[in-house]
Amino acid sequence: MLDSSKINAFILGVFLFLGLSTLGYLLGDAAIKFKEYERTVTVKGLSEREYSADIVIWPIQFSEASNNIEELYVSIDSSTKKIRAFLKKSGIKDDEISFTTPSITDRSAQQYGNQAGAEFRYAAIQAVTVYSKNVESVRGVMANLSKLGREGIVFIGDDYLYRTEYIFTRLNEVKPEMIEEATRKAREVAEKFASDSKSTLGKIKKASQGQFSIGVRDNNNPHIKKVRVVSTVVYYLSD
Repeated sequence: MLDSSKINAFILGVFLFLGLSTLGYLLGDAAIKFKEYERTVTVKGLSEREYSADIVIWPIQFSEASNNIEELYVSIDSSTKKIRAFLKKSGIKDDEISFTTPSITDRSAQQYGNQAGAEFRYAAIQAVTVYSKNVESVRGVMANLSKLGREGIVFIGDDYLYRTEYIFTRLNEVKPEMIEEATRKAREVAEKFASDSKSTLGKIKKASQGQFSIGVRDNNNPHIKKVRVVSTVVYYLSD
């Protein structure tokens, strides 16, 4: 009786082992086949728009020279007042105008270069900066700055430390629409691919949004910004 029970248990164990092995094989085979038949397409959608900058930082840099340090400061103060009056008359507000401390060089104290033939011992550089949200208004004033040149003010340009900057601060406002547009364009590309391959476009498997970039439209119009973003989307395909 005992031997018969052992035999039955052994037979049951064999059948359980075979059953589990077969089940594991079938499940593994199904997973492999599922992977083989899983089809996807990866597409990118671009959203690119142009916006005007909403802040301008305009440094107005000028120079003065003299052999007398007291007279030099008087000249700096006089030119600064002329620039300030010109800006206010042109519609620039007081709180949009700021001044830097003058940078003064004593050429006779310099240990390099040939300064002996310099006409003036002291040279000064001063900057008056306009920080404004009225970009178009300030750009109009820029075009008329030459009027001050006729009053004897020597302006300095092309200094990398004092270049006009245009800033676009409304990125968070335009992000949702641009992301939506980029995603829509990605789907249009995916639908075209599915149609050409005689497939059906399925659900989104994975999506990622690229970083937003802000650049100038062209060098002649730095106040016009080009904003762009690329979305990458992976769709399922089925026959």
